[in-house]
Amino acid sequence: MNRHLISAADLSKDDALLILDTAEELARVSERSIKKLPTLRGRTVVNLFFEDSTRTRISFEAAAKRLSADVINFSAKGSSVSKGESLKDTALTLEAMGADAVVIRHGASGAPHRLANWVRGSVVNAGDGTHEHPTQALLDAFSMRRRLGNLEGRKVTIVGDVLHSRVARSNVLLLATLGADVTLVAPPTLLPVSIGTWPCEVSYDLDSVLPKSDVVMMLRVQKERMNAAYFPSEREYSRRYGLDRDRFAKMPDDAIVMHPGPMNRGMEIAAEVADSPRSTIVEQVANGVTIRMAVLYLLLGGEI
Repeated sequence: MNRHLISAADLSKDDALLILDTAEELARVSERSIKKLPTLRGRTVVNLFFEDSTRTRISFEAAAKRLSADVINFSAKGSSVSKGESLKDTALTLEAMGADAVVIRHGASGAPHRLANWVRGSVVNAGDGTHEHPTQALLDAFSMRRRLGNLEGRKVTIVGDVLHSRVARSNVLLLATLGADVTLVAPPTLLPVSIGTWPCEVSYDLDSVLPKSDVVMMLRVQKERMNAAYFPSEREYSRRYGLDRDRFAKMPDDAIVMHPGPMNRGMEIAAEVADSPRSTIVEQVANGVTIRMAVLYLLLGGEI
């Protein structure tokens, strides 16, 4: 594996499978009464979060602590950053503290890449702007593999706000590497201009794609990133692109439903679909800790 995990495109098929297989072994540890391993004792992991996050930050913190690493949580609010300190100055401060790994979430696309040039430790991208979120894609692939087995040739449909979704981009890149066939479904206004270069198909008709899907992943409509009218109304969006009970019935009986969270229940996904036995949404949260343990273990502890 590389020293950093900044993009899903950085992972070869062997790298991705190594992470998934390592996570499978670590999942067994999580089922024990004592969940801690001494693997990263004496190492320091810094969670450097410039954007609000609950799931991802807690997940990385739990992962590092289960591997016995020392964890420093750095929030931009109330820190020197709010007084005007630059990312580079913050990076140099962390370097002086001897951080072995920096997990960064930042509102600017490309911030983890810049950070990797300034610190000697490993950098893990926990989401940068609308660019990527590679560990989310890994935990999604892990969740799919646990439910469906091998991902080779599986048909994965990703629905919704692709334009503002770093999760969608990372998932398309990783799933293509693992041999899955990905189709993006969204209004034309919520697809990026560069979509033609992505290794996936594009459709505007959700109803035609559902019967052929092994996995349907719904994306949150990110209203906080929208500064224009991308669709007529929430009701119209839900009518055309929401996964309700009727659409759920069109899916194959063994197909699963996913969502990276947090959800807009009733808009992109109906409550009864989100809570159904074929939904992996709660599993994805639990699998997030396991996958992030695997990533930190392989970056800091060396390959098995």
